[in-house]
Amino acid sequence: MSSFNLNQKTFVLVQNSEKGQVDSETLFEYKQINSRVTAIYSGGSISYGTIIGHLKGAELSLLYQCLTNTQQLKAGEAIAHVSTTSTGKLKLSLNWQWLNGEKKRELLNT
Repeated sequence: MSSFNLNQKTFVLVQNSEKGQVDSETLFEYKQINSRVTAIYSGGSISYGTIIGHLKGAELSLLYQCLTNTQQLKAGEAIAHVSTTSTGKLKLSLNWQWLNGEKKRELLNT
């Protein structure tokens, strides 16, 4: 069980990597029931996004997907470390990657 509670917490971006899609205008609204964590996010370059994850201790494993303002569908996964700042706010530090993008597939209806 985790000592962190993300329920009804709103997060904003502090720093992102070069290939990141979200920006400081994107708001993440989290909910938590036991170890299950969900969120919706939008703002900035994101029209709408969702997150589902599992919190164990200070580690949050999550999957996310979004629709950008340019109608791109994006999906990814991350491991987040949850901590508390000196002012008592929760902080999520994510190691993330996209699951789609430059890869190509061909599907054949059978």
